[in-house]
Amino acid sequence: MTGAHGIFLFSYGTLQLESVQLSSFGRRLAGKQDAMAGFRKTLVEITDPDVLAKSGERFHPIVIPVDDLNEIVEGTVFEITADELAAADRYEVSDYKRVEVTLRSGLKAWVYIKAQD
Repeated sequence: MTGAHGIFLFSYGTLQLESVQLSSFGRRLAGKQDAMAGFRKTLVEITDPDVLAKSGERFHPIVIPVDDLNEIVEGTVFEITADELAAADRYEVSDYKRVEVTLRSGLKAWVYIKAQD
């Protein structure tokens, strides 16, 4: 990954789906496998009709921070534009908040985690 856009987005869930990428960004994103430590994956029920239509899934993965750095969440890191990051913000429902993390590869990337307990 070249870093030409300088914005990296890590997805462990529905943003990896071609249907979600095409409807949110208008293109299929190229990415590579990566992971983040110190998080645990669980599920959240989605009720937003637009998100349900794009993903086709009622339950989406969501991650919460944990104290154990041995807990790893696998996913894909994508290089995106600022406009695409704004589109990702619009796609994610209020259960999520965007934070920056350092991935196993050393890349700093945005990721959506659980907004609150």
